[in-house]
Amino acid sequence: MNQNINRDINQEGVQAFGRIKMGTAEIVQEDQLMALLATGRQLTVKLGLDPTAPDIHLGHAVVLRKLKHFQEFGHKAVIIIGDFTGRIGDPTGRSKTRPALSTEDVIRHAKTYEEQIFKILDPDLTEVKFNSEWLSKLNFEDVIKLASRFTMARLLERDDFKNRYKQELPIGLHEFFYPIMQAYDSVAIKADIEMGGTDQTFNILMGRTLQESMGEQKQVALFMPLLEGTDGVEKMSKSLGNYIGIEESPHEIYGKAMSIPDEMIIRYFKLTTDIMPETLVALEDELKSGKLNPKDAKMRLARELVRLYHGEALANEAETSFVKVFSKREIPETIETISVKVGTELIEVIENLNLYASRSEIRRLIKQGGVRIDDVKVLNEHQELKCGNILKIGKRRFYKID
Repeated sequence: MNQNINRDINQEGVQAFGRIKMGTAEIVQEDQLMALLATGRQLTVKLGLDPTAPDIHLGHAVVLRKLKHFQEFGHKAVIIIGDFTGRIGDPTGRSKTRPALSTEDVIRHAKTYEEQIFKILDPDLTEVKFNSEWLSKLNFEDVIKLASRFTMARLLERDDFKNRYKQELPIGLHEFFYPIMQAYDSVAIKADIEMGGTDQTFNILMGRTLQESMGEQKQVALFMPLLEGTDGVEKMSKSLGNYIGIEESPHEIYGKAMSIPDEMIIRYFKLTTDIMPETLVALEDELKSGKLNPKDAKMRLARELVRLYHGEALANEAETSFVKVFSKREIPETIETISVKVGTELIEVIENLNLYASRSEIRRLIKQGGVRIDDVKVLNEHQELKCGNILKIGKRRFYKID
């Protein structure tokens, strides 16, 4: 009987490993992960979140969806909100120190996180913790002992520290403590596995180093790829405008998904949906053989993304609206109305909508023919709008002028 039970556990472990490995960039110690999955015990899977940018887009959701795969097999997700590290100012990964956040900012951002992550994760298998819970209790002696477990040579292996040191740019002493504190998070919650994007490689491996030096089992490190944005080139980022936010409207999500390059279809299915491996293989074969054209594949993707974050009914509605507006070139039935003062120029109207980061982006859009008034292309940024005009910006946005 025990042999049958062990065989069932091992079979489930193999199944879990296949599901979890799909789409990953790298797993440090795959054999250890398979062994852990085969034990049948509930594992603690850690994910640290930065409290500075609480608006989750599909790029952030790549790791969250993989965390959900662990939950499908009964494992516990522990989300660590870096409120303590956020309040002291952690490294940006670029060329300068990030300013510290206020306690109020951290609390507000953390609440927004919680509202969004449960669009993906199972609340019953998720714990949300703040690392101030343990880090604020360390006294100066504790911190010195913790720091003694690392060397400056090791810390300077981190790319941003190394580059700033070579360029003789300032590095705050407190910044060196950020990866140490993140590593301590793993010790505090006894993490079996830590997940993150490939940009978190150094910090997550530091957790393994600290656990080993403190006589604990080293966590498995699982890294997910960084998702390209809708332009198919740059990493998805709100500042670049190439993002799809999980809180955006069904119509926005659907329309943005339809704008991705054809070569990104399979990657988006793999990293942003819960598609099963065998279904993904069949989809890829259909695209390669020509049985499925890219537009239909993207419609399937867009529909699935809306369904994941807004439900089946709104996915149907978004698809119907897209077909009506873009295939039949009709104006949507529901259009946002905006009030415009008489004499306001086109460029100012678009700027006030806060859709673009700068006027130069708006000018480029207008020059490229991306703006229409009453379905007539407008190339003059100084064009004035009249009451009743239908303003179309890009491929998806319609506004009625009041």
